Amino acid sequence: MRLCILFFLAMLVSVAAQAGTRVEGARLWPAPDHTRLVLDTAGLVEHNVFSLSSPPRLVIDLKNTALQTDFGAVDLTGSPIRSIRSAPRNGSDLRVVLDLASDIKPRSFVLEPNQQYGHRLVIDLIDEEGSRLERATSPTVTQDSAGKRDIIVVIDAGHGGEDPGAIGPKGTREKDVVLRMAKRLADLINSKPGFTAKLTRTGDYYVGLRNRTLLARKYNADLFVSVHADAFRTPQPRGASVFALSQRGATSETARWLAQSENRSDLIGGAGGVSLDGRDDMLAGVLLDLSMTASINASLGVGGSILGRLGKVAKLHKSGVEQAAFVVLKSPDIPSILVEAGFISNPTEEKNLASEWYRDKLAKAIMEGIESYFEQTPPPGTLLAWQKNQGRGGHDVSHYRIQRGDTLSAVARENRTTVGELMRFNGMNDDRVMVGQTIRIPSS
Repeated sequence: MRLCILFFLAMLVSVAAQAGTRVEGARLWPAPDHTRLVLDTAGLVEHNVFSLSSPPRLVIDLKNTALQTDFGAVDLTGSPIRSIRSAPRNGSDLRVVLDLASDIKPRSFVLEPNQQYGHRLVIDLIDEEGSRLERATSPTVTQDSAGKRDIIVVIDAGHGGEDPGAIGPKGTREKDVVLRMAKRLADLINSKPGFTAKLTRTGDYYVGLRNRTLLARKYNADLFVSVHADAFRTPQPRGASVFALSQRGATSETARWLAQSENRSDLIGGAGGVSLDGRDDMLAGVLLDLSMTASINASLGVGGSILGRLGKVAKLHKSGVEQAAFVVLKSPDIPSILVEAGFISNPTEEKNLASEWYRDKLAKAIMEGIESYFEQTPPPGTLLAWQKNQGRGGHDVSHYRIQRGDTLSAVARENRTTVGELMRFNGMNDDRVMVGQTIRIPSS
């Protein structure tokens, strides 16, 4: 009898081992630079991914896995996948084949369960040529006939795709709320003369954190604004917040830039800025520190302007601009802020954030803060800089890039003005200038 029981238990273990896990669903998230295929699995899955060519295919082998979903129901629109096929393999394994329109670079990983989904196998199909991304991110410098360009504001809607962000008590997802708010803010910015807005994502897909700042650089951004909704383990906390980069985050980012050789050819200080290529570590570090300090100071300035406007239409979580080491704030030459629109974990604020009228109110406050800041400190060469100069009684403005050996007094003499006037006109606290720095010079 005992032997029979042991045999029966062994059979159960064998059947369970053969059953393994299951693929219970599939979702596709097309983005400009990659497509993400997500397979919902009943548990952890061991897998292997490899590419084939002529014709291009991607093979996904899942060990000890059965199929319990219909790949034919997956919408492949906007993706490089032409069809998805599957078949059992080696008795208990599953092979999934993606027929592709072109060669791609695959990347795969598993995800643990979160608030919305269970175990998942994620396969990213990366566009190696970047053609779709390039079409989406052609550099933007909108100018009028007189060469007075727009101020470029890049708006980043947090999370997206498989990453829902925080989820409210009634199921409101952060990724949906912030995308709608980002689009509304972009509309408001684009309606203002002298401003152009760009979005890091325009749909429900995920963009990597580093790629968000990369997009801002591709757009030649003057300001980067990342929009999020906060959450806490209890429903009580509420209120909007504004964050800039902390000094700790700046220090770690400076070290990362210096350590990665591909950053050396990048410019700091935007168009016409300073390249780190060919410079020794000490000089490159000094240049980065100067640029990062200026970027943080500008971020705090525009963040304070936005926070002041938000405080008039919504409750604030903190009265001042907070600082943290968020990855999306770590551009060394682009002022960057993160706006937490409220606590989606708070039932009242969840209801507000889900409503169009409240998101519109917040977006208008953010726009007013941005506009007010740039009216006071417009970037050189912009329409707002020209308008500010006209308001001072000036007739025009020119720009000069500091060369090696230049001093502010020499530039003043050459342009028949004074050091004090140049300092006032450029908002400078002292007469020190840096090679590569561009200063504005009144021509009257």
